[in-house]
Amino acid sequence: MVDQAYEPRLKTEYNARIRAVMREQFAYTNEMQIPKLDKIVLNMGIGEAVADSKKAQLAIKDLTLIAGQKPVATKARNSIAGFKLREGMVVGAKVTLRKERMYEFLDRLITVALPRVKDFRGLKPTSFDGRGNYAMGLKEHLVFPEIDYDQIDQIWGMDIIVCTTAKTDNEARALLKEFQFPFTTA
Repeated sequence: MVDQAYEPRLKTEYNARIRAVMREQFAYTNEMQIPKLDKIVLNMGIGEAVADSKKAQLAIKDLTLIAGQKPVATKARNSIAGFKLREGMVVGAKVTLRKERMYEFLDRLITVALPRVKDFRGLKPTSFDGRGNYAMGLKEHLVFPEIDYDQIDQIWGMDIIVCTTAKTDNEARALLKEFQFPFTTA
């Protein structure tokens, strides 16, 4: 459980600096217009779990370490004979982070995990959905410091979706730039 007196570094920075910068940049008249982070969703697809259900449990355990809270197993909605997939089989895991855990994860993502990505040249500034949400993918979950490389027998990819309250992609891009997201300039 997170201590109530403790406030994550990025949340403090948002309240102290980023809100003022966003207000000035977009000339908001109301305090509630200023965009903020809403949630971060982590999603891990486990296609190999069709052949071995233990792999699903290992992936869920790894996602629990990364997120700091227990993920929900996602199950197949339909049976697909060609993929040997039956309805109800575990094919992934997802977790939604909010409040303090969201800011803690974002801090670890920006300062620790992304710099550890092999051949990292920055995040695509075009991966917004039109409503102020940003999606990115990682090929390996090993970049997170919580994962012990020696204990891993399978490398999983994962999707990270950062949801904001911004109305446009430009507002969301400016917000994430203030959070030091390493966007490419090209």
